[in-house]
Amino acid sequence: MLEPPSTAQVTPPPRTRPRAGRVLRRLVAVAVGVCALLGAVRLVVPATAGTAGEPPGVRRQLTFLRAALDGGAGDQAQSLFPEGYFFLHALYGLSWVELGMREPPGERSAALREARWALARLESPSGRAPFGSDLTPPHGVFYRGWTNWLRGGTLALQPPARRDPVELRRFADDSTALAEAFGASESPYLEAYPGQAWPVDSTVAMASLRLHDTLLPPRYAGTADRWLQAVRRRLDPRTGLLPHRADPGTGAPAEVARGSSQSLGQRFLVEIAPAFAADQYRRFRDRYVVSPLGLGPAVREYPAGVDGPGDVDSGPLPLGVSLSATAVALGTAQVHGDAPLAEALANHGELAGLPIDTPWTKRYAFGLLPIGDAFLAWSKTARPWVASPPFPPPASISPWWRAPLLALLLVIGAVPWLPALVRRRRDRRARPGPAGARLPPEPTSRELRDGPAVDLP
Repeated sequence: MLEPPSTAQVTPPPRTRPRAGRVLRRLVAVAVGVCALLGAVRLVVPATAGTAGEPPGVRRQLTFLRAALDGGAGDQAQSLFPEGYFFLHALYGLSWVELGMREPPGERSAALREARWALARLESPSGRAPFGSDLTPPHGVFYRGWTNWLRGGTLALQPPARRDPVELRRFADDSTALAEAFGASESPYLEAYPGQAWPVDSTVAMASLRLHDTLLPPRYAGTADRWLQAVRRRLDPRTGLLPHRADPGTGAPAEVARGSSQSLGQRFLVEIAPAFAADQYRRFRDRYVVSPLGLGPAVREYPAGVDGPGDVDSGPLPLGVSLSATAVALGTAQVHGDAPLAEALANHGELAGLPIDTPWTKRYAFGLLPIGDAFLAWSKTARPWVASPPFPPPASISPWWRAPLLALLLVIGAVPWLPALVRRRRDRRARPGPAGARLPPEPTSRELRDGPAVDLP
């Protein structure tokens, strides 16, 4: 005989606490989601302030850098590449000059003090150690050009009537030595080391002579004009840009233009010849600024279609991109009035650079390479010192450049939650009925046609 279906209630099993593994997975999912959200915020919140405003976080970067320098970071940087000690101190001092130029004349004492401190380190035995004294000018154009530029910056922070006479005399003497060296050379590119010349070093030195003519009675306009004519005759034939390396005797190009030197030299070239610099900048941007995998702007070390090895100047070259050139190009874009690219590079750096913020300091890449922090601080504070702000070039980057990165961050933040969502969906399908018993399975099409199957006694 048929038995009616049982209506007895099934007691559900007692609820147990989630397993430790499930708790850990949820914590990981929350952490990944928070990191993805923070990355999205860093992509959209302004990370630089152009040539007039003060970039957010730069003073805290400089606080970190000063502590690192006091702790021996300069010597550590020197062990990584030949100008490590010099560059770390020079960029620290130049960043303070840039900040001081944004302040009223009566509020520049801190900037002037720190810039002078950095300059004194450059003039110490440790600062001069890598550079031979038997070059013309003594210690080479790299050393003389950068120290002259920083010394001119310290003078620019002082009111004209109250400039230190010793600093003025040293600036004038070093400018004269540089001008005489350029005048005596067949090549527009002086030696930085015996038998080695990089055009970017001579560009910095020539910019310091242009700075001299804004701070003291003009003397070197003719020197700059002759230098520019010689440079125009010795451009890299492949790109039409200043070569990366040149023959020290003739100035003939010895190596194709590279992103690490272009991103640096383009920042100073605008101080010497703004019209020529504008053309050079557009050539550089067209050939070297790329968007690898569609994930934001970056700078190639070699022009499109050319591959080559990395070195101490470029660093590693993932997908052909130089991280050092990308960081320096931020300041170059800003000096040339290319705000869209400067802002994009700054925001990209806030995401990729993994900055650690505290109320007192800010450091990138966990503070493992202070030289990277120095380049970023110097880049974010970039502004022309001599030339008038140039007319902005046409934008080269879409306002939607962030979209692929934001989509990627959304996916990264959502993926850890997928297992929980799948489990929840499965549990809903197997949820108990109103009386606590598990719901009977849905009838099959055969059962709907013939009725439920019964067991005969």
